[in-house]
Amino acid sequence: MKWFVGILFFLSFSLFAQPVLEKNKSDNDLKLSTLPYYSFGKGLGLTAPDSLFQMNLRFRIQNRASYVKNEFEDGGYDWQIRRLRLRFDGFVGSPKFLYVIQLSFAPGDTGEIREGDNYNIIRDAVITYRPNPQWNFSFGQTKLPGNRQRINSSGALQLTDRSINNARFNIDRDFGFQVHHLKQRSNQFSYNIKGALSTGEGRNTTNGPDSGLALTGKVELMPLGAFTKDGVYFEGDLIREAKPKLFFSAAFQQNNNAQRTQGQLGDDLFQARTLKSVLLDGMFKYKGFAAMATYMSRTTTRNAITVNPLDPTQTRFVYVGSGFDYQCSYLTPSNYEFIARYSTQKVGAAIVNLAPDTQEYTLGLTKYVWEHAFKIQAEVTYDRLQFSQGSEQNNWYVRFQIEMGI
Repeated sequence: MKWFVGILFFLSFSLFAQPVLEKNKSDNDLKLSTLPYYSFGKGLGLTAPDSLFQMNLRFRIQNRASYVKNEFEDGGYDWQIRRLRLRFDGFVGSPKFLYVIQLSFAPGDTGEIREGDNYNIIRDAVITYRPNPQWNFSFGQTKLPGNRQRINSSGALQLTDRSINNARFNIDRDFGFQVHHLKQRSNQFSYNIKGALSTGEGRNTTNGPDSGLALTGKVELMPLGAFTKDGVYFEGDLIREAKPKLFFSAAFQQNNNAQRTQGQLGDDLFQARTLKSVLLDGMFKYKGFAAMATYMSRTTTRNAITVNPLDPTQTRFVYVGSGFDYQCSYLTPSNYEFIARYSTQKVGAAIVNLAPDTQEYTLGLTKYVWEHAFKIQAEVTYDRLQFSQGSEQNNWYVRFQIEMGI
């Protein structure tokens, strides 16, 4: 309760404080490459009189209502606060020394509380040294340089959630070191090179030392120049690019002696496994049209299935396999966007009897009131699950969601 009262006090103070804009955005752009975060503006800003400290406050709310109908089950309603987040970012001492803190409060963000586990309120806590706009050196917990849709904030999505392949194969947040080299120019060939050395165990872990680390590397190419207003960090062509823009990326991670079923996510395995992930992305934007394509895969160097040494009947498996996502959209002049997505997911041979192959079809309509910061979304999704025994299951849902933030 004390932390809640403290947040209310801070919010009240911030609302009456005079927002301070940056004097020179090009020299002090707080959109760190380790944690892109779509924002129409910069939230509420406070700067010390001697300019040795700055803090920007942002919040984000996603309220969602769904009707879900799984085959062989009665339909049901799922209404929830999908996301409720606070973010603080700024610098201390000099704009070269930056910080980002992001906290989550919705049950879907923090996860189920289990005895002995940590309460997952902290999503990001990272300190960055940026000597110039081309280099970022970061230490802390934040998103790894993984696939495009995962790096984008969930508030910058066209549809109400990421794809089924992101749910299974993404490499998510982790604690460690990151180095980013950024070379972006508006109308010339541009590229980014990113690398990370991290624990491999995901966020907020305190299980003690283990014998493995995760190594992640990524290359991003923009053959026709950088996107306007960091357009690779949000879905849809809200900027209406005047010239065609292309983006390609390739990422690889080796997570040595991972202890969870999806590397940084999932249940604990009975024995550690080394996981390898490949993530490929492509994106195109031009005059309101946008398209994305993604390939994701995960393999393991040993048997994906682990067995409880105390009870051989209990098993847990690494979710190995691969998948493709295809997504396209068009934004009308009145800021209504029509979106379609098709995803296909194939599980690895080792777990073919334990998990189904899946195809997912989604149609969505989004009305942007204030770009991605305030939008109204409607979506219908159909899933087709195919099991190794030859049976099928057909599920679908209809969803309505409102996103608002600063």
